[in-house]
Amino acid sequence: MKISVCIATFKRLDRLALVLGDLASQSLLPHQVTVVDNDVQGSAMQVVTRFIESNPGFLVVYDIQSERNIARTRNRTVSLAIGDWLAFIDDDERAPKTWLQDLFEFAVNNNADGVLGPVIPVVPDDAPTWIRRGKFYDFPRLPTGSVVPLNRMRFGNLILRGEPLRALAGPFDERYGLMAGEDGDLLVRMVANGAHIVWNDEATVQEPVERSRLSIEWLMQRALGGGQEFARKTMLGRYGHVTLARKVRFFLLAGMQAAVAIVLTLGTLPFGLHHAAHWLTRVCANVGKLSILWGGRHKEYAALK
Repeated sequence: MKISVCIATFKRLDRLALVLGDLASQSLLPHQVTVVDNDVQGSAMQVVTRFIESNPGFLVVYDIQSERNIARTRNRTVSLAIGDWLAFIDDDERAPKTWLQDLFEFAVNNNADGVLGPVIPVVPDDAPTWIRRGKFYDFPRLPTGSVVPLNRMRFGNLILRGEPLRALAGPFDERYGLMAGEDGDLLVRMVANGAHIVWNDEATVQEPVERSRLSIEWLMQRALGGGQEFARKTMLGRYGHVTLARKVRFFLLAGMQAAVAIVLTLGTLPFGLHHAAHWLTRVCANVGKLSILWGGRHKEYAALK
């Protein structure tokens, strides 16, 4: 079976070159790699051209998607992909030699429509102590073979069977535009259509944490956006049928949790900034949930330069 690896990229030239090099060293080579550049200037073109000239052993397709829209950019990677299976990796991640083989063989052996794996953060050695102690960049992990819960669906390290993916409109919802969450939304819709998506804890990739993200401000903004995304999907019924009573309980609980988290932020500050920062992000996440009541939209990708 043919495997296409899809990469959406935006001005991460050095890191894109590294992950492309990782793909050329895989124990199971892909049939194709699609790279779609969301920079209207096509800044990644030279990186991809040099990579193609290195004769990686598979087809490489490059295109530019000029409108700033992460979902539309991902959609272009899918439309260019010819594989029976589509693997996705971010342009700032690193893939060990067995990455693609681990995902693909696990999917086939477990009759799965999709397999997700861990994204392991690599925090700089000189990062602030409270950042390293807080483990703010870790993704939740699951036992190998577990069915992935709907609220833990995300891209960055996964493989999907092409048929159920392409059966969805889009397949990514372009209304997300500058917001995060288009990835989880797609996977939840796949599951609603009957897709079986499981976890392989051995199929890891690494993600170096950018220095621009080593701040309480970035963590707060990420938590705010995450809260908004969770609330939107809950209200749309992505996590189950929603009644008026459930909506009221959801927002009342978010308000109560925000209030408790404020108290805990202040109360834990004397015991370490990492404790206080943890609870402060919980404040922001619950404020994010409440903010959709007045149209809150955190546009994570609008800030990229």
